[in-house]
Amino acid sequence: MFLLRPINLASILFLGLASWLYYKHPSLKDSPPDADSPKSVYDFTVKDIHGNDVPLSNYKGKVLLIVNVASKCGLTQSNYKELNVLYERYRDRGFEILAFPCNQFGYQEPGTNEEIEETVCTRYKAEFPIFDKIEVNGKNTVPLYNFLKSEKGGLVVNAIKWNFTKFLVNKEGKVVERYAPATSPLAVEKDIQNILP
Repeated sequence: MFLLRPINLASILFLGLASWLYYKHPSLKDSPPDADSPKSVYDFTVKDIHGNDVPLSNYKGKVLLIVNVASKCGLTQSNYKELNVLYERYRDRGFEILAFPCNQFGYQEPGTNEEIEETVCTRYKAEFPIFDKIEVNGKNTVPLYNFLKSEKGGLVVNAIKWNFTKFLVNKEGKVVERYAPATSPLAVEKDIQNILP
């Protein structure tokens, strides 16, 4: 019982801070969609790690796991290991992982795109696509992440809370689930299996 008290206090403090940020910064709130708003992830074009435009419509008909990643986070080793397992198991069945480096959480992705690619591909042996380093919160949030957050909000606020937040997207380009950073990739395997062809 004693062990639960610090966790509960930390949770209450976190929720209080998140609530304060939500009401203090209107930019964190979602604006209502308009008629021209995107209907799926396929409506976006992003840049790959080399700066080339990649229309996400290239992934039509595939199940996607979209993840904001970082190379120096406490969650990095386990997440990359398990993401690699999922990719190996399901890529031949129409599954893709789209990894977006982000340096907004504890400055844990400080390198250039070239350094990130070297780390991810050499140290963590990732074979799935790595994209340009982006911002997922604040005024410089890339449009794709504004869409993801509007489709599946977070607890209290929709802002991404840390590295390795995961969004599961079905074959129609619709967001079907959002997972917290601490949710291991293998914990979402059943959900992936359920929507694969």
